[in-house]
Amino acid sequence: MSEWWTYSLSDFLLFSRRTYYRLFELYNVDIWPLQSVALALGCVILALFWRPRAGQGRFIAAILALCWIWVAWAFHWRHFVTINWAATYVAYAFGCEALLLIVFGVVRDDLAFAPGSVRHRIGFALVIFAVFVEPLIAPLVGRGLLQAEVFGVAPDPTAVATLGILLAAGRHALWRMGIIPLMSCMLSGAVTWTLGSPDAPVILVAALVVLAVAATKTARKA
Repeated sequence: MSEWWTYSLSDFLLFSRRTYYRLFELYNVDIWPLQSVALALGCVILALFWRPRAGQGRFIAAILALCWIWVAWAFHWRHFVTINWAATYVAYAFGCEALLLIVFGVVRDDLAFAPGSVRHRIGFALVIFAVFVEPLIAPLVGRGLLQAEVFGVAPDPTAVATLGILLAAGRHALWRMGIIPLMSCMLSGAVTWTLGSPDAPVILVAALVVLAVAATKTARKA
């Protein structure tokens, strides 16, 4: 039996880069035109996020929970599992995140924002990036628009937008509801890095920015 430390992540991947991004193409064709609905929901989140109003946290959490449930079922459970059996467990994790958003974000109304603060501005920038920039990355790196990853229906931009919201809501919200999005970003970054995708650092940098800002705020309060 070979020593376990001689294995790398590439030894466990069951698919190639071409197969992985072809999956996004087939998925996008299958769910069209729901991408337009998801982008509209992203715009609603940005509008609610920027201007304080009664119940904004609950509305945002409800939209995010809906997105996480959709990605869990439509992407991971129905599509990704066809090339990676472990996607079933990721689907469960995404479902758990939706439940956390409902419990803490909708029922307990734990999303409270401080407009004008550093964490609010960075969080808002991350949401803008997830909604408007991430879908453009695929054609920019030569994958084609059909392989674009869209907020609300694809895992990475959904996780990044969620982290932006939770970062702006404070460290308690981030640690209660942000662990699964952070793990999703790290796992996705590791997989795409192993596949040699040119955009692999993007999702990792987004997660590291959230961790750095959160750690800074925590250190200042210590």
